[in-house]
Amino acid sequence: MLAFTSVPAVILLGFVLYVVFGSFFTVDTAQVAVVTRFGKFLRAAEPGLNWKVPFIDRVAGKVSLRVEQIKLVMETKTQDNVFVTIPISVQTRVRPEKVYDAFYKLQDPATQIQSYVEQVILGHVPSMTLDEVFATQAGIAAAVKKELDVDMAGFGYEIVNVLVTDIVPDEKVKAAMNDINAAQREQVAASARGEAEKILVVKRAEAEAESKALQGAGIANQRKAIIEGLQGSIEQFQKGVAGTSTSEVMQLVLVTQYFDTIKTIGENDRTNTLFLSHSPGAVTEISNQIMESMLVAERAKER
Repeated sequence: MLAFTSVPAVILLGFVLYVVFGSFFTVDTAQVAVVTRFGKFLRAAEPGLNWKVPFIDRVAGKVSLRVEQIKLVMETKTQDNVFVTIPISVQTRVRPEKVYDAFYKLQDPATQIQSYVEQVILGHVPSMTLDEVFATQAGIAAAVKKELDVDMAGFGYEIVNVLVTDIVPDEKVKAAMNDINAAQREQVAASARGEAEKILVVKRAEAEAESKALQGAGIANQRKAIIEGLQGSIEQFQKGVAGTSTSEVMQLVLVTQYFDTIKTIGENDRTNTLFLSHSPGAVTEISNQIMESMLVAERAKER
C-alpha cells in the first residue's frame, strides 16, 4: 500500500520540479531573448537569470547585440567603361531598444543590406571615371553608410561603419595602368638623365675653357720670361763685347738654343729618328724667321 501511494507522489514531485526549474532561463551577455505569450511578443529579456510563466510564456529566440560584419562584393562599370570589383565590409548591430523590429521585420538582414548597398553603388560608380573611383573610396563608403543608416533604422539595425577595402579593375586594365605608370616613370628618369648629361657637358666645357685659359696664360708668362731672359743676355753680351749688334747677339743665342735642343732630343731614349736640315744656311734661315716674328709682334703691340 505504501509503495503504491509513493509512486504518484514521486511523479507529482518530479512534475513540480520540472515546472519550477523550467520556468527559469538564462540569457548570455550581449544577447537579448525574445519572450512571447501564446505567440504574441511579450518582452525582451535582459542578460542574466530570467523567469517566465510555465506553459504560457516561451522564449521565441535570441538576438545578438554584438557588432557583426557583412562582407559583400559589388561589380559595376565606370563612366569610362571599365569593369571594377568593389569589396565592401558593412558593420552592423541591433539597437537594444529595437529588438522587436530586428527580430520580426527582417527575415534575412544580410540580403536586405546587400540590396541597399547595390543600389547605392550603382547610383554612384557609373557616373565616375576609374581614377575618380580610386580617389573617392572614402566618399563611396560614406554614401553607402548614409543610405543604410536611413533605410536600416526602421528595421532596428544600426550601421556602425562601412569600409570600401579595395577597388579591383579588370586584369587587362590593371596591366595597362601598370604599363602607363612604368612609361611615365621611365619618361621622368630619361628627363633626369638628360639633365644630368647636359650638366656634365656644360661643366666639361667650362672646365676645358678654364683649362685653355690657364694654359694660354702659362704660355704667355713663359714667353714673357724667355723674352726678358734674352733681353738680359743681350745686354750683358753687348757690355762684354763692344761693337756687337743686337741682331748678331740674337743669332748667336738662337744658334746656341738650336744646338741645345738637338742635344736634348738626342739624349732622350724614346726619341724616334729625325731628319733635320743641318746646314749653316738652314740655321740662319730659322734665325731670320724667329727674328721676323718677334718684330711683327712688337709692331702689333705698338698699334
